[in-house]
Amino acid sequence: MQTAVRMGGYAAALALAFGAAWGVGAATRPPVAPPAPAADTSGVDMGDMHGPVVDGPSTAPATVDLTTGGLAATAGGYTLVPQATTFVPGQPGQVAFAVAGLDGRPVTAFDPAQMQLSVVRRDTAGFQQPAAVLGPDGVWRAPLTLPAPGIYRLYAGFTPSGGHRLVLGTDLFAPGDFAPVPFAPTRVAQVDGYQVRLDGDLVTGRSSQVFATVTRDGRAVTDLEPVGGSFGDLTVLRRSDLAQIPVDPGESPAPAPDDRSGPGIAFTTRVPTSGGYRVFLTFRHAGAPHIAEFTLTTREGS
Repeated sequence: MQTAVRMGGYAAALALAFGAAWGVGAATRPPVAPPAPAADTSGVDMGDMHGPVVDGPSTAPATVDLTTGGLAATAGGYTLVPQATTFVPGQPGQVAFAVAGLDGRPVTAFDPAQMQLSVVRRDTAGFQQPAAVLGPDGVWRAPLTLPAPGIYRLYAGFTPSGGHRLVLGTDLFAPGDFAPVPFAPTRVAQVDGYQVRLDGDLVTGRSSQVFATVTRDGRAVTDLEPVGGSFGDLTVLRRSDLAQIPVDPGESPAPAPDDRSGPGIAFTTRVPTSGGYRVFLTFRHAGAPHIAEFTLTTREGS
């Protein structure tokens, strides 16, 4: 297998990461259990969602609102329609939903043919990215365990064939006593034996470059595997309302499956307002995904 190591673009990140002290402190993950394999609930009735399945967008308007960031369940002529929204805390289950067009029927043509799911509790604890599969009935299904009581936000990012990328969202519920987890500012995360540092500032109102550096046992990890068209997937959420901020992975062209890179991963984003943001980096190494969490506060641009 040929291995392509991409290092040049991350010189700035490495200089920051390995020249700086690691005294910022480690991020503390919330006291929630990891997701477990799901039970099959595919028999749940979709109600009005049953019927003929269309192969693409159904006369969606030309103007698409790309600023929703998962705050709305409907945008650009598409609606996120979940089968069920209540889960038993800690019990393996399945989230199932359709993306409906203007005619109310499930859309099945996506470009690329994949769905990017993210789930996080309203206090930004318990972030996870379950893998969804599209069924012949136009319903996306993914294993999901809501590890503790609370209200969770489900984000569904997709590009309908011939359309624009959208991120729609809806709430999921896990009944029970809820105690929010506080998160102090941190740029360093300890996860599954890896140390991850995030450098670069989120500057309000203009493009900001951030760099993640992954090490293990004090040594640089130089064989990170591709995740979602890059060597890492960065999710940025505004803490005030959980709006998901678009992120450019900066990989052009996208890495091939056998490409490897590291320890630096570069991203570009643009935060619209000042305040606090939660940042989640999903990276893959040795065949397994890992999620590092950070809490940042913006810096005002000049």
